[in-house]
Amino acid sequence: MNVWVFNPPFHDRFSRAQRSPAVTKSGTVYYPIWLAYVVGVLEDAGHNVLFTDAPVSGLGLAHHIAEAVSRDIRMVVVDMSTASVENDISVCRAIRKALPDCFLVAVGTHVSALPEETMKTGEVLDAVVRQEADYTARDLAAVISQHPATRPSDQLLSTVEGLTFRDSNGGIVENPARPLIEDLDKLPWVSKVYKKHLNIRDYFNPNATPPMITLITSRGCPFKCNFCLYPQTLTGNAYRFRSIDDIVNEMEFVTREFPEARSVFFEDDTLTSHKKRCGDLARAILDRGIRLQWVANSRVEVDLETLKLLKKSGCRHLCVGFESGDRNSLKYMGKATTPERMLQFMEDARKAGMLVHGCFMVGFPGEDEAALKRTMDLALKLNPSTAQFYPIMVYPGTRAYDDYRSRQWLTAESYSDWLTSEGLHNCVIHNEHFSARQLVQWCDYARRRFYLRPGYLIRKAYMALIDPYERARTLRGAKVFFKHLLLGSRV
Repeated sequence: MNVWVFNPPFHDRFSRAQRSPAVTKSGTVYYPIWLAYVVGVLEDAGHNVLFTDAPVSGLGLAHHIAEAVSRDIRMVVVDMSTASVENDISVCRAIRKALPDCFLVAVGTHVSALPEETMKTGEVLDAVVRQEADYTARDLAAVISQHPATRPSDQLLSTVEGLTFRDSNGGIVENPARPLIEDLDKLPWVSKVYKKHLNIRDYFNPNATPPMITLITSRGCPFKCNFCLYPQTLTGNAYRFRSIDDIVNEMEFVTREFPEARSVFFEDDTLTSHKKRCGDLARAILDRGIRLQWVANSRVEVDLETLKLLKKSGCRHLCVGFESGDRNSLKYMGKATTPERMLQFMEDARKAGMLVHGCFMVGFPGEDEAALKRTMDLALKLNPSTAQFYPIMVYPGTRAYDDYRSRQWLTAESYSDWLTSEGLHNCVIHNEHFSARQLVQWCDYARRRFYLRPGYLIRKAYMALIDPYERARTLRGAKVFFKHLLLGSRV
């Protein structure tokens, strides 16, 4: 059966697959990794898949629909995010007009959080998938392929776990949840999907040397930060791992099939949180002789011994959610760490020769001028190689969203308000001390204070001068970022 898996057009280079979807100030564009897994599973099941990543294609909706029409598509899988959902439903209406007999199903964080609302708003949708879409999409395709000329019966659709569908009477039916995938080694390698369908030069993360490949080694996160989107809408808190052999085998595939690739970004929520497994991965990379830089998300609990081992195996950069220098804010968000542990981590990271990208957020309940000063002071004291400052981003499906909504601290009147007119992140919350505009202005101030320090600029220039890898990623990210740094943001 012919299936179209579609990351629909929106703003140019709109990064729908990241935790806070937007056009980014750093030029970051995530691989559509969750869709790529769906594509791989469908192809393994024998289906012919057209995989379209429209935001990086430079081509309009009409072109993509015309291509799909020429393929005799029977099932369409469309990714949706909160910030883009109004656009995405409009795209689905155009698909329905061009392909009236297709089975149209939506996936993604937003529809997983709000399946019934999405079905009611997106009246052209036949179904949405809740949580991990890989096997639900496969089972749905199997049901549809049994009836190539007609819509599957309600009875057949009701057998697909994880599916919310529109029945023959127009009602909305929620099937039982699908258990989270336990054996991740049975999933296909996304790198094979990238090789067949995507151009790796279209994707960029400023923490990784371009061209880069994004992989994951696990799903789920054992920690329970109340703002974090993936564990609360897609992957859950059950921490599930790929085997070390499966990971390094895929890394070897990357080195063979993508000779231009200079780094791998492991997009796990927190790759370093399991010390033994992290060490086993590093040793396996060394034993196989894989000479490929890699980058990962990390918490601050990783120790000096492990950091040195990661560095030796090729890990160059860690992306760390420090989030706040205010203890009350850390407690509110469920971060389960302290400023003292953050400082120890940064001291160890420097000893290990590890670069660190630090993430900081503001706008939590109770945060006043003094609390924001504590975050700024901590960011300067930690002094990571790069940093980002944002008002907390709350999305449907997260506990933070529910809390801000109950306090009447959401400023958004529609989902499109999650972005500015240019597609950049927009602040949609306030707290009892600061308006949304004031929070954005503070973040602009924090970025300028962090990046425009003479000592910082000299250090970055020196690193770019002596290190070609650092030069490549810094120059690409700076082309976009420094324009926003100097001009600030608009709300």
